[in-house]
Amino acid sequence: MKHKLIFISALVLLAVASSLFVLPEPGTVVSGVKVPDVFLNRFLPWRLGLDLVGGTALTYDIDLTGVDRADFTAVTNGLKDVIEKRIDLYGVSEPRVRVIEKGDSRQLLVELAGISEISDAVKEIGETPFLDFRENCVITEDSIVCDPTELSGRHIKRASVATSSQGVSQPVVSLEFNDEGAKLFEEITARNIGKQVAIFLDGAPISAPVVQEKIIGGKAQISGEGITLDSAQKLVERFNAGALSAPIKLGNQRTVNATAAEDSLGRILVAGVISILLIIAFIIAIYRKRGIVAGLSLILYVIFSLAIFKLTPGFTMSLSGITGFILSIGAALDANILIFERAKEELRRGTQNTQAIESGFRLAWSSIRDSNVGTVLTALILYFFTSSFVKGFALTLLVGILINIAMTYVVTRNLLRVFPGKQNNKQA
Repeated sequence: MKHKLIFISALVLLAVASSLFVLPEPGTVVSGVKVPDVFLNRFLPWRLGLDLVGGTALTYDIDLTGVDRADFTAVTNGLKDVIEKRIDLYGVSEPRVRVIEKGDSRQLLVELAGISEISDAVKEIGETPFLDFRENCVITEDSIVCDPTELSGRHIKRASVATSSQGVSQPVVSLEFNDEGAKLFEEITARNIGKQVAIFLDGAPISAPVVQEKIIGGKAQISGEGITLDSAQKLVERFNAGALSAPIKLGNQRTVNATAAEDSLGRILVAGVISILLIIAFIIAIYRKRGIVAGLSLILYVIFSLAIFKLTPGFTMSLSGITGFILSIGAALDANILIFERAKEELRRGTQNTQAIESGFRLAWSSIRDSNVGTVLTALILYFFTSSFVKGFALTLLVGILINIAMTYVVTRNLLRVFPGKQNNKQA
């Protein structure tokens, strides 16, 4: 009896704390109701997707011309990191930057939830400099044509403003390359002694010095008549935030109305509550007292699952994620029905109530295991081999199924041990 009391007390305390924790932030209005401050909902706000809170989605086309196919992944991942840094500078909360593969082309999808007026941020993202070094230059009065090299802005380790030592005090941008960049720079200068190596910024030449000797150590300078103190400082800020490893171009911009998204979220929450209540009423009508235990277990499953979703680092709830979560609720109910039906069969054979419940769990396990393993494998395939929209569905489904198994064999089983119900060979 003492162990049962401890179990029930711990379960109630955990359920109450989790239910308060999963509430939206204090002051948030959901379906016309203002969420109160209950202390636990002050911490770790929900991260909601663009389709739930509104905002803007930007699609950037990546120019991978001149990049070896083997380097596509490294270049696009570098771009992703740089864009995230650039967005962080402007205080945009919870940005989502993802790489989209379309055959040989690559795109960056930037989702800025809750942001509708982002003209300045869009401008700065697009203005992040793309720096590259070129050789074999043919220079005329009107143009300069060079062959590209592998050395680009992605090899920059840090940048700083310095003063030229060529007699005239003029600002220059000093660059320090990483190990790979230092090696490439050394090779480029070695084969171009006495020749010009041009530095291009966003496709325009800004400097074309003559290489006097092979340069080792991975350091270079950007200088020229167009480099002023202000422009040098701005370049340094951008390079230190991250220089692009390939040019990008804004191809599409989509804005989701915040009011429409909020209305959709409210409808989803109301529909979810009504659906769960109807499910619980149905299972109580069929299984009586055990149905009450199953209904309570289902409510706990929803609360604990939401708490785990909220605690998961980097997790963002979206419409597709909610769909996967709803599907996992169905799986949770299915497991209880299998167990209860097995228990019914044992009761009809005259088995004692407590033993029938244990047999129901044991006999139903193989069916529950096989169905859940199949669902888990499907969710894993969807997560690793599909687009970002489907990944949200797959992740919530996968996590929900794993929580469901734990809930069924820890919470539901122990609740039935505490409240086994009366012996009845005709009705379970």
